[in-house]
Amino acid sequence: MAWIAEIIFGLITLGSFFLFGKNLWAIRKNILLGKPTDFSGNTAERWKQVALLAFGQKKMFSNPLVAILHLFVYVGFIIINIELVEIIVDGLTGKHRAFAPLLGDCYAWLINSFEILAGLVLFAVIIFFIRRNFLAIKRLISKDLNGWPRSDANIILIIEVVLMGLFLTMNAADPSTHFILSAHLKPLFNGFNENQLATIEHTAWWLHILGIYAFMNYLPYSKHLHIILAFPNAYYASLEPKGKMHNMESVQNEVLYAMQPELAPAGAAAPDKFGAKDVMDLSWKNLMDAYSCTECGRCSAACPANLTGKLLSPRSIMMKTRDRLEEVGMQIQKDSNWKADGKSLLHDYISVEELRACTTCNACVEECPVSISPLDIIIELRRSLIMEESNAPSEWNGMFSNIENNFAPWKFSPDDRDAWTNQA
Repeated sequence: MAWIAEIIFGLITLGSFFLFGKNLWAIRKNILLGKPTDFSGNTAERWKQVALLAFGQKKMFSNPLVAILHLFVYVGFIIINIELVEIIVDGLTGKHRAFAPLLGDCYAWLINSFEILAGLVLFAVIIFFIRRNFLAIKRLISKDLNGWPRSDANIILIIEVVLMGLFLTMNAADPSTHFILSAHLKPLFNGFNENQLATIEHTAWWLHILGIYAFMNYLPYSKHLHIILAFPNAYYASLEPKGKMHNMESVQNEVLYAMQPELAPAGAAAPDKFGAKDVMDLSWKNLMDAYSCTECGRCSAACPANLTGKLLSPRSIMMKTRDRLEEVGMQIQKDSNWKADGKSLLHDYISVEELRACTTCNACVEECPVSISPLDIIIELRRSLIMEESNAPSEWNGMFSNIENNFAPWKFSPDDRDAWTNQA
């Protein structure tokens, strides 16, 4: 009757991967709600960004100790899960360590490597748990992490500890093996007979693979989705000079046509809207940024507005954008199309006070380890505020009026602008 377990395992595996694929597809559809943006060209430079930022974690090394610990978790967890291939083969065929006869002595070397990495992952995760919960690191105790975001981070750390522990327990309970770390756990099983050891190993094996499947399907609901999206996000990151902002082509054309009406195309229609009021008005890259956010808070820790006590937190901007996008996506999934719900990203999720606090200094973009740009979203929302709602402080309106009338921010006519040179 062993085949029953193999069928059950096969159905669980198929269901887990199906559900994971379905959730990723839903996220892809949500991202594509954004406006189309062309990122073609510069392929070599984009792959270089993937290698340096996503694989090499270049920006993390501004803090070498944290970067090394994160590298332990990242590399260790990914490489250890190569073992998932053997576990699936064992589960589907009913074999025990199916790759051992095929790999010979290399098999022991491979599992020993996995165990060393598992030990490093455990060490790093415990340090991260202590840093997040017991050390008063400002960006990790910020109020914008209250509630689910803080719990999400701890759940992931606990899951990683449990999975690594089950992996080592599975190896330690196998009397036919002697691996580098699990060998130190074998004394815990002294006095257990062969059947008891087989039960412990089998239980740890099942809990380990079910835990991996649960973790895999938890990712789409977690900030740790960046494990997957960091790679495409790095590929599609801006290659423009740092701090460069893009003017609105529709506005530039309006100015051009006003100055040279003969250039205006016949029947040219005015743009539908300026800037962005809701997530559908942002680009798909902005929405991918929202899903890629690790909620690490390095952007907010570097933000001068945030440091001076203003309401703005670039991390919060990304989290609120993702929350709104999820809400819109769920409504579309439920009703098959979008029906206005009377809410929008601007005002209902992100306030005017937050947007006005931004100095557009680009510090948040510079600090982000996975090339997210909260600044792009802030700029688009501010454009909507000013150009759609005429919602700007009086100081800004005065400057706009001066630029429009005097072609400069100051209240001097162009003819009198050089008068100061005649003063004694």
